Amino acid sequence: MSELDSRHVVVRGIPRVGAPVLAALAEAGVSTVHEAQGRTGYVGPHIRPLQDGARVAGNAITVLCHPGDNIMVHAAVEVCQPGDMLVVTNTGPSSHGMFGELLATSLTARGVIGLVIDAGVRDVAELREMGFPVWSQYVSSQGTVKKTPGSVNVPVSIGDVVIAPGDVVCADDDGVVVVPHQSAAAVLEQATARLEREATKRQRLAAGELTLEMDGLRDKLIEMGVQFIDSSEVG
Repeated sequence: MSELDSRHVVVRGIPRVGAPVLAALAEAGVSTVHEAQGRTGYVGPHIRPLQDGARVAGNAITVLCHPGDNIMVHAAVEVCQPGDMLVVTNTGPSSHGMFGELLATSLTARGVIGLVIDAGVRDVAELREMGFPVWSQYVSSQGTVKKTPGSVNVPVSIGDVVIAPGDVVCADDDGVVVVPHQSAAAVLEQATARLEREATKRQRLAAGELTLEMDGLRDKLIEMGVQFIDSSEVG
């Protein structure tokens, strides 16, 4: 364990990916980005959108809290900048409503574009009304305390995915995927190429072609032992 890992800290300076790359990754979407980086970085189906239609990508401001205690979320607001995504995690399981309308108001004033949290949120109607995007594990009215220290801008994890400060967090209706900040440009290049291939494929599908032929799936099925027979031969 490093000296930093053994202390409770608020780290103010983090690496950040530029706005054009963030915007392009957001436009590409979570599923495309996930595929573009080798099907890695998806935090899991337990983190779900609180709203419909939001599509964002921002630099991660990471927060490590004690379960049921949100004091470090308050501490994190100070270090947030426009285009950031707040990522809140806990040292153990928590279903508490650790975030609500007032914190969202404060983050909006700092230019934060959304929240990913592996615990609960409340004030759901207000969050939706103000258009602050949230991806959470729970909706919960259970309140929190402010008694236990944690850290801001240290590596955290959701599921099997480790999120470093400044990593790109992409989130939309399909969930949340994380792109290491040092890989963002390369992943965007792969995502763009994938979108171009899909555009061509979409045209062919709209014209009536089948993926069975286009992708060689019929031959693959035959190799797997699947037989294509007329209905008259079934009996």
